[in-house]
Amino acid sequence: MDHDLKTLLHQSIAGDRAAREKLIHQCQPFVHQTACVLARRNLEWGVDDELSIALNALDQAIGVYQPNKGVPFLAFARIVIHSRLKDYWRKENRYYQKMVPLVSSSEENLEANLEVQTAWNKYWDQEIARERGEEIQRFNQLLKAYKITFKDLVNASPRHADYRETLFRVAIGLTQNPLLIEYLLTKKKLPVKQLVKQTGINTKTVERGRRYIIAVALILYYADEFTYLSNYIQLSSEEES
Repeated sequence: MDHDLKTLLHQSIAGDRAAREKLIHQCQPFVHQTACVLARRNLEWGVDDELSIALNALDQAIGVYQPNKGVPFLAFARIVIHSRLKDYWRKENRYYQKMVPLVSSSEENLEANLEVQTAWNKYWDQEIARERGEEIQRFNQLLKAYKITFKDLVNASPRHADYRETLFRVAIGLTQNPLLIEYLLTKKKLPVKQLVKQTGINTKTVERGRRYIIAVALILYYADEFTYLSNYIQLSSEEES
């Protein structure tokens, strides 16, 4: 989640309605992608009810999101969208699947109903664990195309904060340069010479941090898909800066 969206999210939580509407508008591609994946077909705005329901779910997610829980907003919003769409399909008799709704028609009733709240908390924990596990599996598959394994990544992770921050800046510069990121995605190789020229960091440093730079760049570039990993590396960078 980029800085602008984070700012809009904080403003929305604080009660800024204009920021909330802008956030919802900017998240529409994410909402569309999430709904289409769950529906297993392409959905069209103004045609399919699922998109309206998903957009309303995003609005609901903004209203109940708690940053201190440590869950990325887009990951949380995806869970809310999933819950709302599955509830819709269940009511439409398209398929049945037992699930606890995220928010009842009355939030006061939900808070008073300990049994429902307990069931939701259990579902919440299970969904987060499932999403994190699936995200790591997808990322592991992506890394294979670059001949990198998780074991390689652990061994290659910088031990010193300054070195890690240097490589993180290189990865950011890589994702922000259309030509360089295109080179990485198509050639499956790090454009070392171009990065050295762009960042001024010596060749040895870039070569030594190759696997780490590639991994971070992929997470940042596919941030909407790897929401947990993206949130983790960005928080780590902020803590060190």
